[in-house]
Amino acid sequence: MRLFLAINLPEELRRATYEAAEAMRAAAPDVSWVREEKLHLTLKFLGDVAAERQGELEAAFGAVAAGHRALTMDVGRFGAFPSWRRPRVLWAGVTPDPRLELLQHDVEVAGERLGFPVEGRPFRPHVTIARLRGALPEGRREALATAARAARLRGSFVAESMDLMHSDLAARGAGYRRLAALPFKAFAPLRSD
Repeated sequence: MRLFLAINLPEELRRATYEAAEAMRAAAPDVSWVREEKLHLTLKFLGDVAAERQGELEAAFGAVAAGHRALTMDVGRFGAFPSWRRPRVLWAGVTPDPRLELLQHDVEVAGERLGFPVEGRPFRPHVTIARLRGALPEGRREALATAARAARLRGSFVAESMDLMHSDLAARGAGYRRLAALPFKAFAPLRSD
């Protein structure tokens, strides 16, 4: 099974993100755009994993999730990795938050204990909206960057779990299926003494 850990966006925010990128899709229609229902923030890509390990992964990563409180996440602005001069991945940015970074760090530590390699690049929270297989002509690249700068996206949501996801590879692209929701601790109510 091809697995990854993700925080899935709620339907309204997925729709708002997809709609905000409409002018970008018009500027570069032949780019490989992520379908609306697949928009998510990846915490860790695990790769091909034997089906028998699912229970072990749910227990280990479920313990990580249980050690973190639910997170408020802010999504906004569009960008490109590595840059707009050589875009390979287009993304919607997730505002960096120390609690999100700590969660991702703890996911990496747990993954390493389970035999998964540690990600070598720094964690830069984002929602992938498109992938480019080759270079775009300069004019289209500039039109795409201009559309990204003009796009308006602001949304927030409370992430109550991270999800163990299965990626089904198909000729039409990968389909994603949630295998398990791994809940975070709920927000603790403030006490008035």
